[in-house]
Amino acid sequence: MLEISRASAYYKPKGESQETLDIMKVIDDIHLKYPFMGSRRLVDELAKLNYQVNRKKVTRLMRLMGILVLYPKPKTTEPDKAHRIYPYLLRDTEVTYANQVWATDISYIPMAKGFVYVVAIIDWFSRKVLSWKLSNTLDTHFCLEALDEALQRYGKPQIFNSDQGCQFTSDVFTGKLKENGIKISMDGKGRWVDNVMIERLWRSLKYEEVYLKAYDSIREAERARDRQLLRIL
Repeated sequence: MLEISRASAYYKPKGESQETLDIMKVIDDIHLKYPFMGSRRLVDELAKLNYQVNRKKVTRLMRLMGILVLYPKPKTTEPDKAHRIYPYLLRDTEVTYANQVWATDISYIPMAKGFVYVVAIIDWFSRKVLSWKLSNTLDTHFCLEALDEALQRYGKPQIFNSDQGCQFTSDVFTGKLKENGIKISMDGKGRWVDNVMIERLWRSLKYEEVYLKAYDSIREAERARDRQLLRIL
């Protein structure tokens, strides 16, 4: 039986036109190739592909998709100023064995109608994907589900690194890490290089699987977990 979040069990297409969904897919593709491009340059790139979109709309879609440029501060979600931000612990740390450091990130996944989000947790040393979950909302719940699954299957790391997105800075998420005696590390300003490993994962996932198929529903995307996605993830 598949383990899927309550939020993802009843997927409903987002209220965007097909034209806008097509633009979102193009923005996602450009962002994967050129993650340093901001809204101004994305407008120019879209124009080259005959998409006449103003900067205001591109900025809105980037926010909706959870996309922000890697420089100067890498993140896929907006921080919550009310949440505590933990220090970055990996600056002089040499990662030499599995379960020493885990890292997580969220990405946007286009579908035939609408879109969903995917969160993944990876081991820095082995580069193994320990768990991943899909959701149609950018909430904390599916991130917590991914963390619980990774802990159950692989034990626990010494350090858990994330960006400063509100999902990962929330009390419920950091509380789970503290309960297990895991040190919390969060990317600091200018630490874009820390996301390179998991950005490579998103590139492989999207170019080798997602862009080749147009999932009709989140259930179909979940079922892929037992097929080609497992080969990539």
